[in-house]
Amino acid sequence: MDIQMPGLDGITAAARIHRAVPTTGVVMLTTFGEDHFIQRALEEGASGFLLKADDPWELLNGVQAVASGGAYLSPRVAARVVAGLRAHRAARPRRPLQHLTDRERDVLARLGAGLSNAEIAAELHLVEGTVKAHVSAVLAKLGARNRVEAAITAHEAGLVARGG
Repeated sequence: MDIQMPGLDGITAAARIHRAVPTTGVVMLTTFGEDHFIQRALEEGASGFLLKADDPWELLNGVQAVASGGAYLSPRVAARVVAGLRAHRAARPRRPLQHLTDRERDVLARLGAGLSNAEIAAELHLVEGTVKAHVSAVLAKLGARNRVEAAITAHEAGLVARGG
């Protein structure tokens, strides 16, 4: 989806698709990389956000990640999201990782590395439904609105190796 499209904007279209078929992955591909567009698109159900000026390989990586059940932000978009979340993080109470079980910590670390539920299940020798339950528990315990916020928490807590 693009932000501007004839007849219906991409964010509204993404929201409608997400409501109608929540398992459908939507990737935004646009020239509009402003924070408010990124935030709205992710809140409305987009699982990926790429900029048209990005390396063409980013599009391939993003589509593959979203198609396999994951999420994907181009590096420039991810940097903006991280900066924005860090700026607002002080305003909300932090929930320490001590509330997570060891298994939830394992799932969070892999979520932070960008793995899909299927990939996490394979690595931890679990069924995908169990991973989904763990991801939901992690999001609730951390007070995270989505996988991106949880992934940032994993990185900040040192659960994800640099570059991973």
